[in-house]
Amino acid sequence: MADADDIKEQEDQEGQEGQQEQKEQEEPKKPEAKKSDKKSLIARLLPWIIMVIVVLICAGAGFSVGRLFADPGTPDEDVSNSETNTQDLSDDLKSDSAADGSGKVWYYDLDPVVANLNEPTVTRYVLASLVLEMSPDMDVKNGTVFLDEKKPILINWLTVYLSSLSLEDIRGDKNLRSIQSHIGDAFNEQLFPDSPSQIKQVLIKEFPVQ
Repeated sequence: MADADDIKEQEDQEGQEGQQEQKEQEEPKKPEAKKSDKKSLIARLLPWIIMVIVVLICAGAGFSVGRLFADPGTPDEDVSNSETNTQDLSDDLKSDSAADGSGKVWYYDLDPVVANLNEPTVTRYVLASLVLEMSPDMDVKNGTVFLDEKKPILINWLTVYLSSLSLEDIRGDKNLRSIQSHIGDAFNEQLFPDSPSQIKQVLIKEFPVQ
């Protein structure tokens, strides 16, 4: 009986030792599983990381190439040309007497303009004959040549503008003064966009409505 008990006790002891060894063998596997998960995550993210890096590199390279092959002198040349043209225009049109203030205003007659008024129920039209009072700073001779060249633009704008008006818009002194002011501002913007206005006022020579 003693031998049987000893054998059983030995088997129990061996079983406990086996379980202990199995635990010790299983415990180190947990960190390995974590490491395996990390490696798997990195492997899945790696293509995206590489793609982002490539896109950033390409974008930077494209910007650098564009700056490299861009013509650095073009913007400065455009500004310089614009300033030169504006200065030349001012010099050509400037009156010799403008410096000492002895110049006088002068007048430029526009060709009469006939335009249908904006009246849907009845056909009415206006005949506008206008005179431009010009600044003494502008040379009469060169200014007249300049206005002759620009006259088609002014006549076209005036025709379109008058065609947008109704009978009520042109009736009364207040409306006529508003029309004069609007035409003067528009003409100055058309003729002298980069220099001081040279049209002092727009005078009405004729303005019959029929």
